[in-house]
This record gives sequence, structure tokens and C-alpha cells, in this order.
Amino acid sequence: MRRPDLTVIAIPLYVGAMGAEYLWQKRNPPPPGTARAGDYELADTLASLAMGVGSLVAPFVTKKLLDPVTPGRGRWAGVLMGTAVGATAATTVADVVRRRRAEGGLPPAGTLPEGHPALEVASRRSEPPVTAVEDGRPALSARVTGAMAAAAVASTALTVATTWTAQTSGTRLFATHGRDLGTGWAATAFALLGWDAIYYWNHRFNHESRWLWAMHVVHHSSERYNLSTALRQPVAEGLTMTVPYGLLALAGVRPSVIEDARALNLIYQFWIHTEAVQSIGWLEKVLNTPAHHRVHHGSNSRYLDRNHGSILIIWDKLFGTFEPEGERVVYGLTTNIETYNPARIATHEWRDILRDIASAPTWRDRWSFLLRGPGWAADRRAALTGHPEDAELVAA
Repeated sequence: MRRPDLTVIAIPLYVGAMGAEYLWQKRNPPPPGTARAGDYELADTLASLAMGVGSLVAPFVTKKLLDPVTPGRGRWAGVLMGTAVGATAATTVADVVRRRRAEGGLPPAGTLPEGHPALEVASRRSEPPVTAVEDGRPALSARVTGAMAAAAVASTALTVATTWTAQTSGTRLFATHGRDLGTGWAATAFALLGWDAIYYWNHRFNHESRWLWAMHVVHHSSERYNLSTALRQPVAEGLTMTVPYGLLALAGVRPSVIEDARALNLIYQFWIHTEAVQSIGWLEKVLNTPAHHRVHHGSNSRYLDRNHGSILIIWDKLFGTFEPEGERVVYGLTTNIETYNPARIATHEWRDILRDIASAPTWRDRWSFLLRGPGWAADRRAALTGHPEDAELVAA
């Protein structure tokens, strides 16, 4: 029988704490004429709760969908890998043809060769020749190449992600040796500390790689900051890669203890999403607190990509990503998505990644749009389109 998830058991705690925070806000209103980002707004809160419910359902849905295409496990894994190989080959051929045309070896698609009689007719009629642009959009050949490129990158990334997840699970790694730390307090403490350390790096990578950011941006999409924001969780973790928490199993931590460490970690993080608590004194030096995590959710330039810790803040201090709370925090993204639609909240960055990959001219750019940071993507998009304003799309 499956053990109950502690994060699900804690749902009444979440509801009660949000109610208490709401009452505190009513009893401590902001000064007249001013707004407070920590206050509840119905549409925003409902969006956060919807994403929270989605994050509970998503693991079961993604497992059902991804297991059949997971290499070494699913019967359709060959189809996914075949799609990756075929789309990559077809895109590469299209790239070669395009480069030859650009170098003068072949005329551009949709353009008549020099000297063709139709060009003389068009010239006499003062009509421009047909070009590779149709109604302001790239020609059909370019759109097809872009679609193939997006399919190649998406299917390859999905193949790698599903394989990595299957091979690094705690259950699988625990079965490879005979070490067993048991279920006592020492094993739990070790698992909590280990999870916390791994979480720091995964959280940091979530901000430094666009592939991971597309999943994590959900949590940063609210311009509010209260306990409901803590429940605005990602729903697409199965589509990405992480430093595996299953590594703890190699040290002898049982998979059930790893799951408990995960749950305790998430439960702790719930309470730090509030403006009601300003400081907890000297413990601020060691623990991640509301003050530290408010910085993490800030879109202010000095706060970007700072304070990635979970329970402990010491990792940020050790690895140079700590920033104390100073100026007033502006929550949300550097370019906000202006929607409460859960479907758009969950998918907007994935859509933008596929768009950028489809319009990229080289494999280097295509993979960089997936793997490099959001800031790089905005700068590169601006360079490719000739629109510097596109660089403002950098996410927090």
C-alpha cells in the first residue's frame, strides 16, 4: 500500500495558515492610498490554488503519458527516438540546402532564377518578384524547417529526460548496493541535509537553464506574495532533468525516507511565502526565512537569481548567491504574463522556447535556446530579429 504523502496530509495546515494570514492582513491594513503586494486577490489566489492542485495530479498524468515512451521501459520508446533522429536529419538537410542557396549555389525557395522570362514581365509591370516571404511570414519551406527543428529538439530532450529519470530514481539506485541507514532520526536528519544541499543546486539551475526555467517560472509568475503563492507549483517536472535526489539512496537512505525529506522540505518552504513575518532574529543567519525568500521572488535587478536555499540559507552564502533584503521587493517576472489562466501560466515559456527554436538558423542556437539562460535567450532573440526591445523579455 502506498504511503501517504506528508504534503497532502498538511493541506489543512495550509488552509488554516492562509486564513490566519488573511485575518492578519485585515487587522493590519496598509496606509490609506497604498497597495500591498502581500494582500490576497481572488483571481490570483484561485490561479495559485489551481496550480497547486495541478502539481498533485501532474505526476500521475505524466507517468501515464511518459512511461510508454521511456527508453528501456516503454513499448513506444523507439518511436520517440526515431522521431528525434529523423527530425534531426531532415532539419540538417534543410539547413544545408538553405546555406547553399545563400552562398549562391541554388536560388532561394520561392524566388525565380536570374534571367527567367517571368522576371522581365514583372519588371515591365513594376511588380516585385516572388520572394521567400509570404504575407509577412517566412516562406513555407522555412516554416516546415522550423517545425522539424522544434520536433527534433523536443523529442531528443524528452528522450534524455525520461531516460535520466528512470535510471536515477531512488528505488533503482537503492537496489544497487546493500547499504541501509534505516528509518531512525539520524537517517532522517542525513536525508534532510542531503536533500537541502541537492535542492539548492537544482533550484539554482532552474534559474540558469531555460529548459528548467520553463517548468519553474510557474512559481514566480504571481505579482502577489502570500501563502497562496507557495502553492503555485510547477506541473511539468517530468519534462526536465535535475541533479537526482536518488543520489541519497547510494549513501543508504531508503526511498521512503527520501520521500519524507522531500515532503518536510516543501512543508517548510510554505511558511516563508509571507510578508506578515519581517524577521526571526539571529536564525536569519542560518535558515531560509520570509525575508530571504522575498528577495528570491523579486524582479528587482539586484534580487534576480538570488537566495535559492530551501530550509538553510548557508548554501547561498557558501556559493555566492546570497542577497539580504534591502529595497522594496517588486514581485513577479521582469516581463509579466498578465494572465490568471492556469493553462497559460503552465505553458507560456514552453511555447516561447519552441517558437525561438523554430526561428533559429543553426543547431547551436536551437539548443542554446533550450539549455542556456533566459537572459541569453532574450539577447539572442533581439540579435536575430533586429529588435532590441525583445531583450526586455528576460524573465526573473
